[in-house]
Amino acid sequence: MEMFLGALFIFCLRLIDVSMGTVRILMAVRGRRLMAGLISFFEVSIFLVAISQVVTNIGNWWNVIGYAGGFAMGTIVGITIENKLAIGLAEVSIVSMGKGMEIAEALRGDGYGATEFLGAGHSKIVDMVKAVVRRKEVPSVIATTSTIDDEAFITVQEMQRAYRGRWRAVK
Repeated sequence: MEMFLGALFIFCLRLIDVSMGTVRILMAVRGRRLMAGLISFFEVSIFLVAISQVVTNIGNWWNVIGYAGGFAMGTIVGITIENKLAIGLAEVSIVSMGKGMEIAEALRGDGYGATEFLGAGHSKIVDMVKAVVRRKEVPSVIATTSTIDDEAFITVQEMQRAYRGRWRAVK
């Protein structure tokens, strides 16, 4: 029983430190250096405890399985956490067949900046709308767009930085 509890302990430690590592990397990519540095301190501390438990009893395969399983699950949990935090910016591009002006006006009414222009589609001119929003706001922009044109083609691209422009007040 003690072998299984040790493996479970290692699994939990790896789940926590790998989750933290995933969030740390994504914070670093988004330029959040201080947050990334703070997370890394705790991440490596937890890692050292976990790896020491495995190395001191390397013959216990349950520890190895707990270590590997915690790593795998930590990756999944870390990505899930980062998606929930949704830190950063995104550019939402909308292509509509004739409802671009209406979509842009609705987005502006919701407090977003929206730029509209015409584009050449496969067989005709299309309306295009672009908006740079906080990643947390992407579902709201998609919902607003879909109420006006449920067939609009929408793409979302993460952005590193944006300067100036119109920003929706944080609620």
